[in-house]
Amino acid sequence: MNEQYVQILKAIGEDPQRPGLQDTPHRAAKAMQYLTRGYRQSLDEIVNEALFPSDCSEMVVVKDIELYSLCEHHLLPFIGKAHVAYIPNGKVLGLSKVARIVDMFASRLQIQEQLTFQIAKTLQQVTSAVGVGVIIEAQHMCMMMRGVEKQNSVMKTSAMLGNFRSQQATRNEFLSLLR
Repeated sequence: MNEQYVQILKAIGEDPQRPGLQDTPHRAAKAMQYLTRGYRQSLDEIVNEALFPSDCSEMVVVKDIELYSLCEHHLLPFIGKAHVAYIPNGKVLGLSKVARIVDMFASRLQIQEQLTFQIAKTLQQVTSAVGVGVIIEAQHMCMMMRGVEKQNSVMKTSAMLGNFRSQQATRNEFLSLLR
């Protein structure tokens, strides 16, 4: 991948041999591998059997999970936070695993809408929850640094499955817990 970054530097009119850029292709390739590590992670490794029996049937909410991803359209970052909730159905997921699921999908080229749905669908699949709700709010560098250049815009997306979709009261409880 280093050679591809050398070609990018040349294509924008830079000299890849100048002192400040000599190691840039290597560093950029290494950074891209890290930022897209989600492609090399598996859900089984992340969950790692951290699913525990529980009588809890009330909403579990993990809010303000920091995330960053790269938009698949411009390869520019979007940065924000995810709020994830589920209603257990006999088992709960280890707390850190919720954040790790968010990170795994965020560490892939994405659009925010798909990221939100993937997290919800995966949490539903892993936990067999009665319902799952995910809200992501993020700022997109592709909208801030180029194009319309709107610095204060925030995109919010939601995915509601099961009771979160079918029962307004459940959805309202989730939203009120985020305030």
